[in-house]
Amino acid sequence: MSDHTDTPSGTPPSHRRILVIKHGAFGDFVMALGAFQALRRHHAGDHLVLQTIPSLVPLARASGWFDEVWTDPREKGLAALLATRRQLKGGRFDLVYDLQSSDRTGLYFQLLRPFPPRWSGTAWGCSDPDPNPNRNATHGTDRYAMQLASMGIPQVPPPDAGWITADVSRFALPDRYVLLAPGCAPHRPEKRWPEAQYADLANRLAARGLTPVLVGTKSEAETTAAIAAACPQAIDLTDRTSLFELGGIARQAAGAVGNDTGPMHLLAVVGCPSVVLYSHASTPTQSGQRGPKVTILREPDLKDLPAGRVEAALLALMGDLPSPGSR
Repeated sequence: MSDHTDTPSGTPPSHRRILVIKHGAFGDFVMALGAFQALRRHHAGDHLVLQTIPSLVPLARASGWFDEVWTDPREKGLAALLATRRQLKGGRFDLVYDLQSSDRTGLYFQLLRPFPPRWSGTAWGCSDPDPNPNRNATHGTDRYAMQLASMGIPQVPPPDAGWITADVSRFALPDRYVLLAPGCAPHRPEKRWPEAQYADLANRLAARGLTPVLVGTKSEAETTAAIAAACPQAIDLTDRTSLFELGGIARQAAGAVGNDTGPMHLLAVVGCPSVVLYSHASTPTQSGQRGPKVTILREPDLKDLPAGRVEAALLALMGDLPSPGSR
């Protein structure tokens, strides 16, 4: 039997202190939105704290689901571990939902011995180990739902991202446009569809009266600039949008095409018709984007994926869109 402090079974007492751990990356965070909603609903009378990474703190606070949002101390070394231990012990948590379930968060559990709180996750010796034997092969959204079900929370709703939006009038975008998200983590070039194919697609869309709108972070500016240079009709919003503005732009877009990245999870979940491009380097059954209208195209080497195939998939998704004047 593991050494932990537990609470009586049955109706949980009110005003318990609950910690939810979910770090990154951004796409994983989006996949956890439904779980966050379910936790807030289940623990309506409790004090809910989220620990996440600095870049996701504004998003977590804006959700309204948490009473506090803590930043995970990412430093290494003994001093940092002791500081983390003080923070976690000072929280005096009754229950922890470790949705991250990484080696790092497993260490956090060990730091709380000899009397850790009740803990749901994969940490060795925790009170409520995740019962899913295929956890690592399960899609993130389903994995979180199964973990919560084992804790007596049987219903996890579809992610509600209605609050991830903003006034985007300052961009003065045309009536009909398609978002292109050609970026990816710099250390994962094998997950990128080549610039030349994006440029080909951009020109195909422009010929149909659909304005290509490029989105991404500062690190992707060189890629998006090259695509914009090859398509004069394109609008480059790289490094100009917040996550909230990206959500607002996506809601008004006719569609989107992008690599397997976090922003495509957001675009998909807000309902933008999205075509997501996968290579051999990632597995959509484990981390694929989900939403009302999502098509995933997979080619072992993305260099072999022609723009015409991507265009056809996008047009199929957009088939029941209203005409521009009926928006």
